[in-house]
Amino acid sequence: MDRFASLQVFDAVMDTGSFSAAARRLDLGQPAVSKIIAQLEERLQVRLFLRNTHGLVPTDAARAFHEHARLALSHLGEAEQAARGEQAALTGRLRVTVPVTFSRMRIIPRLPQFLAAHPGLHVEMIQDDHPLDLLREGMDLALRIGTLDDSEMTARVLARTERVPVASRAYIDAHGAPATLADLSRHAVITYAHGGLSREWTASRGGRTEEVVVDGPLHVTAAEGLRAAVLAGIGISVTSRWVVEAELGSGDVVALLPDWSFGDISLWAVYPAGRLPGAKARAFAAFVEALMHPDDTHPLNAPAGPAGHVAGQG
Repeated sequence: MDRFASLQVFDAVMDTGSFSAAARRLDLGQPAVSKIIAQLEERLQVRLFLRNTHGLVPTDAARAFHEHARLALSHLGEAEQAARGEQAALTGRLRVTVPVTFSRMRIIPRLPQFLAAHPGLHVEMIQDDHPLDLLREGMDLALRIGTLDDSEMTARVLARTERVPVASRAYIDAHGAPATLADLSRHAVITYAHGGLSREWTASRGGRTEEVVVDGPLHVTAAEGLRAAVLAGIGISVTSRWVVEAELGSGDVVALLPDWSFGDISLWAVYPAGRLPGAKARAFAAFVEALMHPDDTHPLNAPAGPAGHVAGQG
């Protein structure tokens, strides 16, 4: 078996955690998988897997080797895609990391459309609100919301929306709505770690920026918690319209202080540093962009050009 084929088997064993599961994924017999791994260990002169009461355990050598193996497989796939041309069917594995709430509400309900368009593609979606090391984790693409801290990342904006202060209708009925920015200091507020929302909130109106100090009974570290807390009537928070769009439409959640701007928030497609975005990653980013802009005349829904190095919120 050639080296790239053996890397595919090794990658499948690392992903599935067993020879039998890797054999099923690759439509091979388990003895064949065991033999290939043994040959790979002999060629590398290292032990890749150990067995204990919990099953198959990769060694440190296997974990280090896997980082490079995934990159090699990814590069091979992109080379084959380039040779076949952009119109060729997309095949293989696509690893993407996405924010939890955003993926649950926006992407997964429409994912059958993408999978039907690319039946040869296997998507591995890692749902995590925290930024991952894309190279180390073998990611092809990350969707990130907010500000990019790393100026070396290759990224582009897929969509933007405004951040708005919101509360449930039940909270407003019980406590009233703030009439001024200063009134926020007298309301229960839900703060959010990854939204850049400390206890000092900044807003602008008519070219003037003001700050208000807020307080409240709850601080959350994930958008899912913020959404649930707002819907439960715990208090007021500032979030993107994406998080509560359906409830804003139904009236269950109310947007507050419409004369004030709390800034915009961006959805980014982020690619591993030092690598050109692959065809599979570009196709997924274009799919998400189309979801965010159903009207194809929207300027952010135009065909993407080369990705650039960016930092900060657009």
